[in-house]
Amino acid sequence: MKKQEEKKTSGNEETGLKNLFKDELKDIYWAEKHLAKALPKMAKSATSDELRSCLEQHLTETEEQIARLEKVFELIGVKAAGKKCEAMEGLVEEGKGMMEETEDGSMTRDAAIISSAQKIEHYEIASYGTLRTLANTLGMTEAANLLQQTLDEEKSTDVKLTQVAESFVNESANTEGE
Repeated sequence: MKKQEEKKTSGNEETGLKNLFKDELKDIYWAEKHLAKALPKMAKSATSDELRSCLEQHLTETEEQIARLEKVFELIGVKAAGKKCEAMEGLVEEGKGMMEETEDGSMTRDAAIISSAQKIEHYEIASYGTLRTLANTLGMTEAANLLQQTLDEEKSTDVKLTQVAESFVNESANTEGE
């Protein structure tokens, strides 16, 4: 047991958990960069100013989150590099399809964009929650704090999207075409 404790505290050995942490960090780094390219298109396709503003604000946050991830890479002594995130790629593609299947300028399109954006937010919430927990387990307090900051932003964006949907988008979409 003493040998395991020494291994855990020395910090020089690469554990499976630390490798998992680095791999997941690379995954979300790629995902955030991919999302930063998709958000302007989503914002441009939005019908309502409220949704457009929410997406534009999240783009600014996403750019800050990318910088925060680069800081985490720096803290653990690893060059910032992405690993293709199949999940984010699929979520963005699904969102593109939903936008193509809805009428331009309609509230139904806004409802589709919100649906797509919230799926993305929930993926990011799961990813950042996991990364934060792994960082805490590995004793990476500063990295965990940075990841928590991003996790809080992702949760806040999800709440804002729900508020836009519930305040007028869904009801307006429901009455279109009557």
